[in-house]
Amino acid sequence: MRPRPDPVMPGQESVWDFPRPAIAQLTTARVLITHAGTIVADTRSAVRTLETSHPPSYYIPTSDIPAGRIRRAGGGSFCEWKGQAVYWDVVIGDLVLPQVGWSYPRPTPLFEILKDHIAFYAGPFDHCSVDGEIAVPQAGGFYGGWITRGYAGPFKGGPGTLGW
Repeated sequence: MRPRPDPVMPGQESVWDFPRPAIAQLTTARVLITHAGTIVADTRSAVRTLETSHPPSYYIPTSDIPAGRIRRAGGGSFCEWKGQAVYWDVVIGDLVLPQVGWSYPRPTPLFEILKDHIAFYAGPFDHCSVDGEIAVPQAGGFYGGWITRGYAGPFKGGPGTLGW
């Protein structure tokens, strides 16, 4: 059952107007992640993925992640559109945030733009923002979208939304 989309306010995009299958597009928005007073990633060269009912996920070029800040983690998952994902830990000194990022080392041809980019869940970090606005994590334990006031929902991820 498709839910009723929230009203779209000025300056917003409705996630219900996003396509299915998903797409990926460049954005010049500043995407910033910090934790424990340390920059994890800072870019104006992210790629956002857009999919019906989801807030965007932001993929950050590995060149905009400080050296030594990430390490390959165990595990993986499969996306029917993007391909096989691998997971990443974030390392800040002795602090390790396990499996908080994911990437597609060999994305499908339609998502080749994601090569050498890593997306991160917003929830584990002290600060995740898009153009200075704090991002709220998409609900649920699997999806990695970032919710800001620029997007109207409702958003997939919470209880009862699996069938959307």
